[in-house]
Amino acid sequence: MRIAREGWPFIAGAWILTLGAAWLWWPLGVLLAIVAIWVIAFFRDPIRPGPRGERYVVAAGEGHVVHVIETDEPMYVKEGSVRISIFLSVFDVHVNRYPVDGAVELVHYNKGKFLHAADEKASLENEQSSVGIRGPRGRVLVRQIAGLIARRIVTDAKPGDRVKQGDRLGLIRFGSRTDVFLPLSARPVVKVKPGDRVLVGGTVLAEYA
Repeated sequence: MRIAREGWPFIAGAWILTLGAAWLWWPLGVLLAIVAIWVIAFFRDPIRPGPRGERYVVAAGEGHVVHVIETDEPMYVKEGSVRISIFLSVFDVHVNRYPVDGAVELVHYNKGKFLHAADEKASLENEQSSVGIRGPRGRVLVRQIAGLIARRIVTDAKPGDRVKQGDRLGLIRFGSRTDVFLPLSARPVVKVKPGDRVLVGGTVLAEYA
């Protein structure tokens, strides 16, 4: 199992506590071992197979689609867009991946609240990091959003980076949401709906005509 590099200190700490507790009182050690196994699972970093190419927009996060709406995106896309929002529970993979090939033109971090990540207003009010990518079919914005439990957003991208579809973009720790904005002028055909489960880097969110 691939593990995200940010996970190793948490995994080591969890198992040290587990071993110490087991030495003092084995029932507590059993309970902490279950937590330690969950910590390993939380930081897993699988590479999902899926369609590749400029025709496709693949999932930037793993979890359940909670919103598919049309909205204005003034920060980077700067026009009417379709926003696809994916809620990541504490049991989902939390590594984010690039939905398209392209060049990173924007990386913007914004402090904010820690509302429930599935809420509509979380996209505007929660702590978040936005990554703007100039893709083959125009601008694409990925927004990493913290939630009730998440307290650390990791964004690997820097302006000027050339990135590949499906490569790692970053990670959000402990419950969160990932939004993908696509300009309506590019005529994306959305392939998912609210309630669908998507796999990061593997599920097609939209196709271009």
